[in-house]
Order: sequence, then structure tokens, then C-alpha cells
Amino acid sequence: MGMTAVHGVPAAPGVARGSWVHVRRRDLPVGGRVTPGGEEAEAARVRDAANRAADDLMALSERVGAAGHEDEAAIFMAHAAMAWDPTLIDAAVARISGEGEDGVAAIQAAGASVAAMLAALDDPILSARSADVIDVADRIARLLAGLPAEEDLLPAPAVVVADDLSPSLTATLPREHILGIVLEAGSPTAHAAILARAYGIPAVVGAHGVLSLLAERGAGAELALDGATGEVVLAPDAATAADFDARAERVRESRAADASEASLPAVTLDGVEVTLLANIGTPAEAAPARALGARGVGLFRTEFLFLERSTPPTEDEQTAAYHEAVAAFGGDPVTIRLLDIGGDKPIPYLPMPAEDNPFLGVRALRLAHDRPELFVTQLRACYRAAVAGPVKVMAPMVADAGDAALLLELAARARSELADAGVPIGSVDLGVMLEIPSAILAADSWFEEIAFASLGTNDLTQYTLAVDRGNPALERYRDAMHPAVLRLIAMAADSAKRAGISLSVCGEMGGDPAAALALVGLGVTQLSMGAASLPAVRRAIRGASTSALRETALLALHDRSAADARARFAALLPA
Repeated sequence: MGMTAVHGVPAAPGVARGSWVHVRRRDLPVGGRVTPGGEEAEAARVRDAANRAADDLMALSERVGAAGHEDEAAIFMAHAAMAWDPTLIDAAVARISGEGEDGVAAIQAAGASVAAMLAALDDPILSARSADVIDVADRIARLLAGLPAEEDLLPAPAVVVADDLSPSLTATLPREHILGIVLEAGSPTAHAAILARAYGIPAVVGAHGVLSLLAERGAGAELALDGATGEVVLAPDAATAADFDARAERVRESRAADASEASLPAVTLDGVEVTLLANIGTPAEAAPARALGARGVGLFRTEFLFLERSTPPTEDEQTAAYHEAVAAFGGDPVTIRLLDIGGDKPIPYLPMPAEDNPFLGVRALRLAHDRPELFVTQLRACYRAAVAGPVKVMAPMVADAGDAALLLELAARARSELADAGVPIGSVDLGVMLEIPSAILAADSWFEEIAFASLGTNDLTQYTLAVDRGNPALERYRDAMHPAVLRLIAMAADSAKRAGISLSVCGEMGGDPAAALALVGLGVTQLSMGAASLPAVRRAIRGASTSALRETALLALHDRSAADARARFAALLPA
């Protein structure tokens, strides 16, 4: 069987070639029972699985430590100690003998029980260990069920191939082992693609048929991909492999040049400076973003602190994470987005009723009506982290003045509670994400109540054009350069100017060089993006004049299609 090519949708630039792994997380069985008379054997099976889990965790700790990740190594070592701790295992064995549960059900229930006990303690350090206990119990349960642990899904460097990847699974996979990502489903604005761009991992989505073709060839087949063109080649011949290697070398050279230009300001030819910011999902992404020239964080996606755990992160855990990001930027502002779950980001410990259309349902700030304590705790952590430097906080899914008022009310409660407790806090600017057209259309009635606004162009495009951002079949409709979206952005810029507040963009549009020029032409001079996009956007801005961009933007507002508007600004990009 010879070489086969599949063409998908470009999702994250870069080139990769190597072996591939089909990644999919299988759920644990629920509510299993032990065969009568088999309790002793099942208890022995649990103890054996716990010992194996501890050994695996120690080996993982050593491997991660040898790679220079000492903090993560310490976490895995602590998890190994928990797996050996008789408190957890004895509780599981008691459930096997007393409740008749099988090992999988017993260790899960025991983990939840021990975690709840720790979470109730006054000691914040011990309380924070509750999530670790759940992780360890889950690992033991997976061994009992014959399922791999998360990091074992990708034990060595390879190209990840999947039907789709959830945000939590993408964030959990060992980053150093991901050569590239190829998805049958998904879109460039799905969260797996956003993370790939943030991490500098080449990715292609919408590669229909790639899994069946790879299954026919077997695990030994090699795979090559170009995330800038959408090309995926199975079993490349020698000439094709050499071509992809040459492309990879050009990418390496380009990234080296990017790093050397990181200190240059993003100033247009006629002297208008554009502030380039970074979108990050974890504090660890702050330093690489700053190295590429980010002048702060325009979007800290905090939901990744809340995923892959059985209880919400504590206030202390959140404070530490936000403090780390703020400190890394040494005085440049860090914009923290309040928890954005629902839609394609459900959380196990926040059970929510099934919704026919969760993207239009109870998600993000809308959750605060029923679960205000989640957001007040997060806001308390933001105010505490602001002691280390300038912090801005924005609420997602704001539809109108009532939502903005809810944000201000929650923030006032957080400040009051901290003041009553005598906890030091810093100054925090409060703002909103503009993702829902109604928020922009009625902005003049409430913009003066907030300090800033940031355009979330991924969802704004989805809601304006009625296009599901995760559906690859609608790719031809999904372009934020559509004149309807551009008109909404122009309206937002005018309203922000009248209200005297700052306006930025934190959606993927900001990292698209042609779209970035359109945004500057529409009056937006703060752009936030995945760190990997900073160099190309900086070059585009430094090669254009604001006057020409403004004239082009006025014409684009009246174009017939996104393709026409995009072509106007693509013509202004440097060769």
C-alpha cells in the first residue's frame, strides 16, 4: 500500500513527521458488584493495583524530574505516597466487604469519601489535597478496569490522531510527547486547536477518513502533517518525507527569527502603536509568551484549572496560579477570564441538566445566578493575586446591562469579604467579553459602568452567522472577516470610544495577520492571541499604515462576503 494524502483544515502552523497514536479516553464502568464469596480476592486485586499505581507514579516522577520539571515531579511523588496510604485502600476494602461493591466502584467511592474529609479541614494545604486523592483513586480504578492512565495514552513522542479531543484531555496529555495533532472532526476555533496554537504544536482538523486509513495500515505507519496547509500524508515516500523535513527546518529558522524580533514594538508605518497581548491557559505559558514579545495577557482561560478534577480548585490554589502569571509579566497587565464552562466544556463536579443546545444555554456567567459562590471565590483569588501586579477581570457571555451589573455585584461581595477578613488585595479593573451581538447592539446603555471590553470573536462569529464553531461541515461559513461581524466590531469600537473605555480583541481573529490589520483599521489597537501568532501579526502591523487600514476597513464593511473583505487586507500583508 503506497502513500496516501488526506486534506484537512489548517488549525495550527508547523510541520511534524513520525509515528502516530490514536488517542481516546474511555470512561470507567459505574456501579459494579463483586461476585459473592469473591470479596477477599477483589480486595487483594485492589491492593495490587494500588501498588502498581504507586510504582507507575514513582517512575513518572523520575522521568518528569529528569526532563527538568521538578514541580511536576514532586506532585507525582506525592501521588505515589497517596497510593501507598492505607487510609484510601482500607476504605475501599471496607466497601468491598460491607457494600459488595467491586474494586472499581469501591476505590472511586473511597476516594470521594477521603477527598470530602480533606476538603472539610481548616488547613488549606490539606484541604487542597482532596483533588489529588481523587486523581490517585481514578488511576487505581483505571488499572483495575484495564484502562490506561491519561499520560499513558501517549507514552512516547508521536502524532496524536483522534476523532476529536476535549479541552481537558488536550490539556492533560504530556505536551513534550505531542509531535502534532490530526483530528477527523473539529474546527480551527475548537478548543483543542486553540491549545495547539498556544503550545506551538502543528495541527490539522477536519481530516475526514484519516482514522480508517490509518487502521488499514497498522500502527507501524508513519504520518506527516503541515498545520499551515492542512496536508496530512500517510506513509510518505522518501521524496515526500524529505520535503516535509525541509518544511520543518524552515519553520525552525522562522521561529528563531521570530524570537530575535520579539523586542520590536508593533508600530504602524505612520506611528500608531498596537499593544500585542497573549492568550494563555496555564501560568506556565506566561514566560514563553513574554519571550515572544507579549506585553501582558489579554485572556487567561481559567477553566483549565477546574478541569480533570472532582472538586473545584480552592481559593488558595487559584490565587497561586494567578499570582504566578501576574509575577511572570513583571508589571504588564494580566486579564483573567472568569470561569467559562458549559457548551463544550462540562465539569463533572458541577452536574447540569442536559441541554438541547448548550452553546446557547446555561454557561459562563449565566451559572452565577445559581452558583454565585464559584465566582465569588474566583474573584477573591483575583483580588488577592492583584497584590503582585495589575490584574483585569472579565466576565464571559455577557448579553446586556443586567449581566454587567451581576459582575459588579459579585466583585463587590468578594472585596467586602476580603476586607472583613483583613486580607490584602490589589486593584482590579472589571470588564466584559463581547461575544453576544445583543451586548454590542445595546452597549451605549451600559458601557460607562465597566472599565474595559474584549471582543471574543470566536463566539461572536458563531452567534452572528449561526455557525456551530465545532462543526467542520460549516467551515465555508466560519470567517470572522464577514462584513456583518466587521460591522459589529466597528459598533463596539465606536461605543467604547464614546464611553471612554478600552477595547481589545482576545478571539482567534487577533492572531490572524490579515484580520489583525482589519481590526486596527476598525480602531482596535489591543490584540491578544496565542503566543505563536505574535511574530506574524507584529510583522504585518509594522508593514502597514493606519490611514490605509482605515480606508480599507470602510470599504470592507460594505463587501458582499468574508472572502472579499479578507482579500482586501491580505493584499496589504508584507510579502
